[in-house]
Amino acid sequence: MRLSNFRYTLPKTKIADEPASPRGKCKMMVLNRRKKDIEHKVFEDIVSYFKKGDLLVLNNSRVFPAKIFGQKEKTDAKIEVFLLRVLNKEAGLWDVLVDPARKVRVGNKIYFEEDVVAEVVDNTTSRGRTIRFLNPDIDVFSLVERIGNIPLPPYFTRPPRESDKENYQTVYASETGAVVAPMAGLHFTMPILQKIQKIGVKILPITLHPSLSTFNAIEVEDVSKHKMDSEYFNIPYQTAMEINETKVNKTGRVIAVGTTTCRVLEANATVDGKIKFGRGWTDKFIYPPYQFKVTDALLTNFQQPETTLLMTVSAFAEHRLLMEAYKTALKEDYQFLAYGDAMFIH
Repeated sequence: MRLSNFRYTLPKTKIADEPASPRGKCKMMVLNRRKKDIEHKVFEDIVSYFKKGDLLVLNNSRVFPAKIFGQKEKTDAKIEVFLLRVLNKEAGLWDVLVDPARKVRVGNKIYFEEDVVAEVVDNTTSRGRTIRFLNPDIDVFSLVERIGNIPLPPYFTRPPRESDKENYQTVYASETGAVVAPMAGLHFTMPILQKIQKIGVKILPITLHPSLSTFNAIEVEDVSKHKMDSEYFNIPYQTAMEINETKVNKTGRVIAVGTTTCRVLEANATVDGKIKFGRGWTDKFIYPPYQFKVTDALLTNFQQPETTLLMTVSAFAEHRLLMEAYKTALKEDYQFLAYGDAMFIH
């Protein structure tokens, strides 16, 4: 597939800056792959598409307020530090982005609130740095909860607000480490999940901490040559066992909430459609054509053009059908991206 196959015009007026309120009241397009038809629903209607024996697999990754501001030693220049991921917790080492990057060099110290100090120890990219927090026994995650800002996606036209700390987070988020929300899960409420469970559907967690590579521009026309950044994942033993038992006995479907969940399942799939439990790093990139081994249905949002997220959904839905569905969504005034509407593909 070529990059140009995933190009479409997304007007800024179709990008949601605010979440649906209350959750569960957004629009939901339902795409039937076999019948190749479209239904227009409200998200809370998703309950009617589940059957006893199905498995709903959620990504329980939690977004942390990863943007903090400090002052450079001597000059007092204001520096934004975007914490991407911890490299060595005991040593206080973090992979970060800094802005303005031209002012931040190896050896510089940056001072934050609460007398916290970090030293720049390496350059990684034009804006990328490795920093070491010099305060012994500092809990950086606790620090950022107090002084940090939620890292909203770059397509947002407004600054983050305090309400985004709750809105840009799934109701079941529990494993801290993401800088990008697993956005397909933002529509769920606890009452909706409880209704799904009452049908006889098991709800199972996995973890994948989405990175900023979600928004990386693809710079090659042949998409097969694009390389994803590695992201941390964890598949609990119980989740793997439930999925494998369901696959062997053919008692229900595996329904993935979001492309992050889908990628973890497929990255750890065996040839016979089972999955392996455990934790590690994955750079799995799914694009058409792709034979899905585990995922039977997919809940997603409407994605940006020319992104890996759109390519993964396209591989699942069938490219031509998905792009026709996107044309319909634009015509019917669906809202796109993180705070936008939902699409359920089965």
